[in-house]
Amino acid sequence: MRRKDRERDEEFALEVIDSAPYGVLALTDENGEPYCIQLSLVRVGKELFFHSAHEGRKADIIRKNPKACLAFADNVLPAMDQFTTGYDSAIVKGIVSEIKDDTEKIEALRKISERYCPTNMVRFDEAIKSSLHRCAIFKISMDEITGKQKKLSPGGY
Repeated sequence: MRRKDRERDEEFALEVIDSAPYGVLALTDENGEPYCIQLSLVRVGKELFFHSAHEGRKADIIRKNPKACLAFADNVLPAMDQFTTGYDSAIVKGIVSEIKDDTEKIEALRKISERYCPTNMVRFDEAIKSSLHRCAIFKISMDEITGKQKKLSPGGY
């Protein structure tokens, strides 16, 4: 990180991951082309989980090159009187793997659902019965985690 004064510890980065509304997953396909997509992720310990279709560009790339980088941003605040923006951010590097065991898939889906639609959990079991077979679940092991915070300073950049 170039600006060491903005670097924060892993605990800070994990808090950003937990509070950011989404993360952006960056991958590289077999031709070296970049690909990124925003995801609804949930963190459990040092692992991130997301759901996906079984087929598609994202799933294809992951299966061929599981190396990933994710970016999270929260508390983004443009300074109206300055040419800058304040923010909290986290960057994660890791390896993506697909979860095949139904029990593990259901637990990951439960955690994702509890984060993003907690008031609808009464319908969770029904949704699992009707659509588990259509859903792929991926896990990202967080091998490297960095946090950054850019605070706005009065009258400064």
